[in-house]
Amino acid sequence: MEEKRIALFASGSGTNAENIIKYFSENEKIIVDSLWSNKSDAYALVRAQNLNIKTFVFNRDQFYNTNEIVETLRNRKVNVIVLAGFLWLIPENLIENFTIINVHPALLPNYGGKGMYGMNVHKAVVENRETHTGITIHFVNQNYDEGKIIFQAKCEVLPDDTPEMVAQKVHELEYQHFPPIIEKVLNEMS
Repeated sequence: MEEKRIALFASGSGTNAENIIKYFSENEKIIVDSLWSNKSDAYALVRAQNLNIKTFVFNRDQFYNTNEIVETLRNRKVNVIVLAGFLWLIPENLIENFTIINVHPALLPNYGGKGMYGMNVHKAVVENRETHTGITIHFVNQNYDEGKIIFQAKCEVLPDDTPEMVAQKVHELEYQHFPPIIEKVLNEMS
C-alpha cells in the first residue's frame, strides 16, 4: 500500500482528533498530515500542535466560495478527510476530490441531520427513552448524516442515564472504534 495522508477537520475540543493522531503516530503507511478548524479558538488546534501536527484555520468564505482548501490539501498530498467533531456541511468541491469519513454519535438513520450533534443527540435519545444508542461511522455526501454507513457500534441506555452519561458511553465507542475503522477503510483504498 502506498502512503495515505489524513487531514482531520474539527470544530471543538478535539478529543477524537487527538485519539486518531496518537493511534496513527507509529504507522508508516498512514500519516495524519494536518488538522483544520473553522474556529480559531478550538482546543483541537492546541491538541494537534502539541503532537506536532500542522494546523490550519479557515473561514466560511474560504470553505464555501473558494478552492483554497482543496488546493492546499492536494498540495499536501492528502487522500482522506476525517471529520472529528466538525459541524459545517461539507461543500461539493471537497466531496468530489476526497474520500471523507465522519463519526456520528447515534445509530443512523436515527438522530441524524442538521442540528443533531453532540449533546443535542444524547438529550433526544434520553427524552425518547431509547434502550440503545451508539456510533455510526459513515462516508460523507452532500447531506448531513446520509452517506453510506461503514460501521456501527451499540451501547445500552439505562432508564436512569442522563444525557451526560450517554455521552460518556458514546465517546468510549468513538475512541475504541473510529481509528481502526479509518485504518481499515484506508487499507482497502487502492
